Amino acid sequence: MLFLTSLPFDGFYSHVILMSLGVHTIIQYRKEYARPIFTLRNLALISVFLVTAASTIYTINQPEAFTELGRRSIILIMPLFFCFTTLDLKKYRDNLLLAFALLCTATVFFLFAHALYTIRFYHLPVAELFTQHFTNQNFSEPVQMHATFFSMQLAIALVSLLVVLIKETRLKYQLLYTFCIGMLATGLFQLGAKSVIACVFMLVLVAVPHYLLPKVQRLRFRLAMTAMALLPVLVVLRSDTLRERYITALRGDLSHIQNNEGAEPRLVRWEAATALMGKKPVIGYGAGSEIGLLQDIFYNKKIYYAYLNKLNIHSEYLSFIIKSGMTGLLVYLLTLGFGFKQAIKNKDLLLLTFMAIIACVSLSENLLDVDKGIIFYAFFFSFFLFSADENKSIPKDDLLTFVATNDGFESSLVYKALSPENYRENVY
Repeated sequence: MLFLTSLPFDGFYSHVILMSLGVHTIIQYRKEYARPIFTLRNLALISVFLVTAASTIYTINQPEAFTELGRRSIILIMPLFFCFTTLDLKKYRDNLLLAFALLCTATVFFLFAHALYTIRFYHLPVAELFTQHFTNQNFSEPVQMHATFFSMQLAIALVSLLVVLIKETRLKYQLLYTFCIGMLATGLFQLGAKSVIACVFMLVLVAVPHYLLPKVQRLRFRLAMTAMALLPVLVVLRSDTLRERYITALRGDLSHIQNNEGAEPRLVRWEAATALMGKKPVIGYGAGSEIGLLQDIFYNKKIYYAYLNKLNIHSEYLSFIIKSGMTGLLVYLLTLGFGFKQAIKNKDLLLLTFMAIIACVSLSENLLDVDKGIIFYAFFFSFFLFSADENKSIPKDDLLTFVATNDGFESSLVYKALSPENYRENVY
């Protein structure tokens, strides 16, 4: 829970708590509780690390390759934590996600309070809240978080609270969760990560009613969500800054028109790199090679903003092609496909939400080149897959202690429903 609640803040805290989590896991390790390591699930979870390790062998920039490999080592380590932990992940999954969602809500509340305090301190109009000074990266700057990666966390928190809200029957908790969902949605809107917002809207409109509501209520829910979505649309149309962020900037990213005032459109950078990808389409140029290669391309193509700021390709899919060719991209796509398959098979809305966010953000960001993106990918991918397991079996030497508890007593009644042979073997 401490690790989860550290995610919306500076990476230093996540790393410190992650190390202590590793030490705790080693101390608490018990062989009878451990899950098998060599499984298809674990292979999928560490596939990105394996591709990076393989492409380090032939890289054209070895120092950067080892730096990238070290950064992505969390992808290898995280599944091992979940294999060795004694915690019943399935039992405590909802509680952990609820704590994470409430902390994300509190963080968004703090960011709005900080923005309003700043506006009041400088005697600015409240409408300044929706200008570029308090949106996107400037909104999340007080907690040192990239707007897109913070938005990804808020999306997980929002959908998890929707699941809790739909199941909740007590009014006071319904009001609390509704307030939190509204706060998270407003935070997403203020952060302005278009790919995350579009993904969340489609999930709420399609997947949430499909998995959580009976057929007779789905249409009503979708109409209500569509009506509620009109409010932020009106706000966007009335605000020059938000209209620039959501409409003009999106149109610009998908155009070939360059300007001298800011970053070149992503499409311009993607097209400039196509010749580079075509020279080594199968295995690419190796880990850590992307920035150096793009520097030459950007300079020759007069894409000066991207050159001066040493920007990456801003697409995880294209980044895999540059570093590990179509082979690496295929592995990544198969990994995403495995995650989507498990989500649909287990009817796991939150895993489906996670996979959809990863797939969408990978279109426009190098998700796995940034520390917070790697931690988000490594932790939640492993957490959702492992927490779908059945409850762990109880070792024989712990059976008397287990039966002595309330849960154990209830389970012992289950044993009595089995055949006499199974009852004697499992209880006596």
